[in-house]
Amino acid sequence: MKFTVSQDSLSDALSIVSKGTSGTSTLPILSCVLIKAEDGLIELQTSNYTTSVRHRIAAHVEEAGQLVVPCKLLSSIAKALPDAPVHIESVDRQALISCEKSNFTLSALDPRDFPEFPVYAIEAGVELPVGILSEMVARVWRVTSKDTVRPILGGVHTTVGNNTLTLAATDSMRLAMCDTNVETSSLEGNFELNIPAPALNDALSIMASAPSIFIGVSGKQIVFEAGNTCYVASRLEGEYPNVRQLIPADCVVRAKIDVEAFSAAFKRVAVIAKPDIPVRFTIDADAGTLTLTVISADQGRASETIDIEVEGEGGTIAFKNSFIHDCLSALGHQEKEITLELQSYSKMGVFKSYDKVNYLYLIMPMRV
Repeated sequence: MKFTVSQDSLSDALSIVSKGTSGTSTLPILSCVLIKAEDGLIELQTSNYTTSVRHRIAAHVEEAGQLVVPCKLLSSIAKALPDAPVHIESVDRQALISCEKSNFTLSALDPRDFPEFPVYAIEAGVELPVGILSEMVARVWRVTSKDTVRPILGGVHTTVGNNTLTLAATDSMRLAMCDTNVETSSLEGNFELNIPAPALNDALSIMASAPSIFIGVSGKQIVFEAGNTCYVASRLEGEYPNVRQLIPADCVVRAKIDVEAFSAAFKRVAVIAKPDIPVRFTIDADAGTLTLTVISADQGRASETIDIEVEGEGGTIAFKNSFIHDCLSALGHQEKEITLELQSYSKMGVFKSYDKVNYLYLIMPMRV
């Protein structure tokens, strides 16, 4: 095998397919990249048996063939090379790499031992805009569960239909949902899929520059496609819980809170709080204020009061510090106002914001 490719194309391609390598496996070949050269293209593949990534780029191919080398090492070399044509040739289980005055020789593995790229036949799929999908995933993925006992909760439940895209995630202690309008005229019926959060994040990361991404289902596999890149991951087995039934139909307390003031006050009182310490929310309905209080046994006490608009009776409820942090992180800078709705001061709280992307964050209270 012998080919020439631009340094930036090679570096970018290796960065993309590196998402499919394994850094923990005892099988060396799973940390490698398979390079196939033929007909003016080189195809790079990686696999860790759970995910597989394939990416194609243009190259000047003098001799067709295949080569398997360590992905991370080749990526480091490609990034360090000057912006000039890179020549790669395989000779006797070795990869010879040259670029201007730089020369490298890497040991290569047998391509016959490399895992086959998954063969798939799309059963159902949908094409979605990358930008809006990435923004929505950023709002909910933190809420997915890391618990291996219920792996189904490690996914982002995705529903598309009636010109609406809805994402949901839960770890059984909280629920995050968001929805927005998308064009679905080409979609027959509804599309519903529970997508593993790591796979969804990786696919959106490597396809971030594409205008849209295709998400499809093939048996026990999920397929992501955009441009010259294909990412295949294993599906999560099981039925996703009906999380909508957790959302209260009404409330007795509704507080409208300025996001900027809320975020600033929370950051200050949380300075002395560990992630699992409760943050008290004390609402004074008569004064129209919200007081955030943190009491730490070994650090001390902090509190700050902000003005709010409130309907209902006053009281105190507490939420886990890290959960509130995730809520504010998900909001970003575009929302000006968020609403806190309570059935009572002893039951779950529901934070809501409405914009181009509507956001809901349901959280269980802590005892104080």
